[in-house]
Amino acid sequence: MGSQSCSSNINAAVTTQLLLTLFRIGGVVHFGVAGNANPGLNLGDVTIPFQWSHSALWSWQRYGKGPKDELPLESSGDFTRAIGYLKFSDYTVSHLRPTFDNLLNNVWYQPEEIFPVDGTPEVRQHAFWLNVDPHYFEVSKKLVNFKLQRCINSTACLPTTPKVAIVERGTSGSIYLDNEAYRNFLAHKFRVSPVDMESASVALVCFQQMAPFIAVRALSDLAGGDSKVPAEVETFASKLSAYNAAKVVVELVREI
Repeated sequence: MGSQSCSSNINAAVTTQLLLTLFRIGGVVHFGVAGNANPGLNLGDVTIPFQWSHSALWSWQRYGKGPKDELPLESSGDFTRAIGYLKFSDYTVSHLRPTFDNLLNNVWYQPEEIFPVDGTPEVRQHAFWLNVDPHYFEVSKKLVNFKLQRCINSTACLPTTPKVAIVERGTSGSIYLDNEAYRNFLAHKFRVSPVDMESASVALVCFQQMAPFIAVRALSDLAGGDSKVPAEVETFASKLSAYNAAKVVVELVREI
């Protein structure tokens, strides 16, 4: 059983590959903190998603082209329009939107190329959503009533008692997300709850190596802020969230 937390997609992927290559690993439990894209969850909640995606692999479309225009290399299977896109002009400030376009145009989300160890050599597959291990996920459901810590001390407490939340999806990218508009776009487009920088990389390596995988992510910030949350709460939420994530992982490993 391996557990880890890194600071970028590349570091997370390299560390996971090294663990699986050098040791006899039965499975990977990845954990840490994440931004929150789900308005139904609160700071400090610990999320366990069923699926992860890497949402920072894009095909950036040239200005003047749109959804009906084929992407470069699409005909050879390198890129696709099946997953969807972000149109930058949709986020022009409202009083300019009726008359102004945006030269950044559209970015189209792309799946990763993968080569599973049980696949045909040199024959690629594609994956955007990756499921966690079904057994690990079923076991994790036992933790929904697991007691989490609300306070660091007598004066530093979260507004609500944190909970363990079994959620549908999480997403990762080499982006520190601190933008409300993009956070809301990801939540609406992909129905994600945690947004982080590493979990999808760990998931992709485990998928290729056929190693069981699950990720536990505590929500330490709002990935763009929210006026309803006092600034002093966010200052200690990350530390408390990390502590709660570790508590849940220890219990999850015990159950597994």
